[in-house]
Amino acid sequence: MNESEKLTKGTDMREHYDFAESVKNPYAKKLKKQVTIRLDEDTIAYFKHLAEEKDLPYQSLINLYLRDCAQSHKDLKLEWK
Repeated sequence: MNESEKLTKGTDMREHYDFAESVKNPYAKKLKKQVTIRLDEDTIAYFKHLAEEKDLPYQSLINLYLRDCAQSHKDLKLEWK
């Protein structure tokens, strides 16, 4: 069996590569987690429009906004009518 056949047959890649000098990903703690969230259509439209003006993906803009709220410990004032 040649090397490419070994790799495609499921041979453990640790046998093929040397990871002795590998380094942990320094950004691993900042990886994003996919979630499902329900937002009003007008809210999505607002962020899409704003994101278009800023030349950003709208989901990234929403993430930036929420991160800013979390970092500044912004408190929401709710009033029930």
